[in-house]
Amino acid sequence: MKVFLCENIHSDALRLLQSRAEIIGDWGRIGEVDAIINRNLRLDRELLAKAQNLKVVAIHGTGSDGVDLEYCKEKGIVAFNVPYQNSDSVAELIVALSLVMLRKLHLADRLVCGGAEITTAPAVLMGGELAGKTLGLVGVGDIARRAARIMKDGFGVKVIGYSPTLTAEKAGALGIGFCPTMREVLARADIVNVGVHLTKDTVNLIGAKELTAMKPTAILINTARGGVVDADALYQALTTGKIAGAACDVFTQEPPTKENPLVGLENFVATPHIGANTDEALRRVGVTMVEQIFAVMDGQEPDYPCR
Repeated sequence: MKVFLCENIHSDALRLLQSRAEIIGDWGRIGEVDAIINRNLRLDRELLAKAQNLKVVAIHGTGSDGVDLEYCKEKGIVAFNVPYQNSDSVAELIVALSLVMLRKLHLADRLVCGGAEITTAPAVLMGGELAGKTLGLVGVGDIARRAARIMKDGFGVKVIGYSPTLTAEKAGALGIGFCPTMREVLARADIVNVGVHLTKDTVNLIGAKELTAMKPTAILINTARGGVVDADALYQALTTGKIAGAACDVFTQEPPTKENPLVGLENFVATPHIGANTDEALRRVGVTMVEQIFAVMDGQEPDYPCR
């Protein structure tokens, strides 16, 4: 089989892929390939149409918003993703970003490295404890639930959540407080974690109205997709004191650059989509993805097809 790959995958996954496949990284040969591996590509209808032999689109991770799934369905191309394998890594980043923002570690680093005249434990770097805070989940998927467990069990954080499919009974089983509306989560939480897929219904889900509903002392964390949060509204909220801070691992234009108005704000932390960028997660995702490519090419159904 011939597999198109132009992005990095874990070395163990690469070796496994090479055991059965010819790897092609030249876009000029896209018409030859049986499968495409996609981490951060935009596989629209026009591009996919050039891959005339294509049978499989393997998404390295969870998000399928970069793939024209309707075209795949029309042409009988099997598209699948690899959920859950990177959940621990992203959940740990959510916790890390929460601590960075609360303890102002990013600002401390900038002041020290920039040679600012500061005293020991200056007032400008007085932070807050994670213990006792309320974490609000907008979306209660696997990643959000794992982050919630870490914060609840490890730091004594209270967790509340909202999702269109969440019920009071389900919330009780998860050990989190049930909120019937997203607005209630925003109004009550000290830290708001955005954990929803990017769809036509979730574009700019968090906009000016939603940010205004948050506490002025609250922090927003987004490791989901950039388009879920209105970047212009977030900039206004951060520069006018409507919220205390935000940290984003995802942006509509990636990677983020200094031209992005958010980058460089003292109450904002930017990371270049590193949520799942750990050795452990990349190995789990990569190896599982390659095994699924082999299975589909051998006539089996993938474990997690994209519909």
